[in-house]
Amino acid sequence: QVQLVESGGGLVQPGGSLRLSCAASGTIFSTYIMAWYRQAPGKQRELVAHITSGSSTNYVDSVKGRFTISRDNAKNTVYLQMNSLKPEDTAVYYCNRLLMPRWGWGQGTQVTISS
Repeated sequence: QVQLVESGGGLVQPGGSLRLSCAASGTIFSTYIMAWYRQAPGKQRELVAHITSGSSTNYVDSVKGRFTISRDNAKNTVYLQMNSLKPEDTAVYYCNRLLMPRWGWGQGTQVTISS
């Protein structure tokens, strides 16, 4: 059974930075397109960014130029470097496969942007 553990969230001021990590266990991580998602209060979960097994990346327009997704297949870990954070980035952030069927969701990591 695949387990996903997200970490690295916190409370930062607008304009600040955070680096999120997601460690996967129980699978051959390197073969999958991995993605970061987020869910803000009262909203549906949305795709933020994804990275292929060959490290090609794609981002939702609202984070382009500010967020960077990367992966370390040897560590079964995917990262999300978030810079120039805005209040609207406040959400619980999750990682998972991009494509269906997805694995069970982890607990996520809370990111709060506030002054």
